[in-house]
Amino acid sequence: MPLTRPVPIDTRALFRPVSSGVVTLLRGLPPESWELPTVAASWAVRDIVAHLLDTTLRRLSFHRDGMTPPPRAIASERDFVEFINALNAQWVTSTKRLSPRVLTDLYAQASRESADWFESLPLDAPALFPVSWAGEHDSAGWFDIGREFTELWHHQQQIRMAVGADALADARYLGAVIDIAVRGLPHAFRDVSADTGHTVAIDINGPSGGRWTLQREQHRWSLWCGMPPAATTSLRLNEDTAWKLLFNALSNEDAARTIQIDGRADLGRALLRARSVIV
Repeated sequence: MPLTRPVPIDTRALFRPVSSGVVTLLRGLPPESWELPTVAASWAVRDIVAHLLDTTLRRLSFHRDGMTPPPRAIASERDFVEFINALNAQWVTSTKRLSPRVLTDLYAQASRESADWFESLPLDAPALFPVSWAGEHDSAGWFDIGREFTELWHHQQQIRMAVGADALADARYLGAVIDIAVRGLPHAFRDVSADTGHTVAIDINGPSGGRWTLQREQHRWSLWCGMPPAATTSLRLNEDTAWKLLFNALSNEDAARTIQIDGRADLGRALLRARSVIV
């Protein structure tokens, strides 16, 4: 399979059906389900819902309405992570006083407006925010939009896992999430040493999966679609392991037990450190 450059992916039309599915799920939950723990650290279901509401309102405020984000002193990547974590924690704590019905109604309205906004955006405009987990200081609009879709999808999946609900059946959604998420792999491998021309082939099995190759260039790694005839290292994993690993819903130890590595083990283990979220 010849290697080709990845192309932009359009996720604009996916926000509406996925967020509508979240609202339908939430409206049917009994009160006790809102307090169930999730894979997201110490957050319960209600906290994930609050976080989805927060990020949706932030996007509408900063992007659609042109409001200036709050000032911050950020001198490093760690400063940025701490800033985002503090914003998230402040909101989740404040929304403890809101009922499930209020949270759901607010999210229903905000997510409809958000879907309207994303559907109106051009793909080739500059991004509002660069995709930091991909190591970018300037990003294309389609990548910024896609990053927001991965946030929506993986948080709604955390809720579904916690309450025992079925995943969304349409493979397009997870397919788009994985397609966006793997674009952060060159940045995740930035400190991994290899000779120029060495390759890491990644085969993600399942209806939403695909095949990608990381290739070492002189000073960096690059991402390609497809797989070379003979890779330095080959990795095989299923789509469930892929999204859980990249979105911090699976421990490195559990991921290592399910990923098949052929070739240089050190190159394969580097995937275990990759994340497509701010951590």
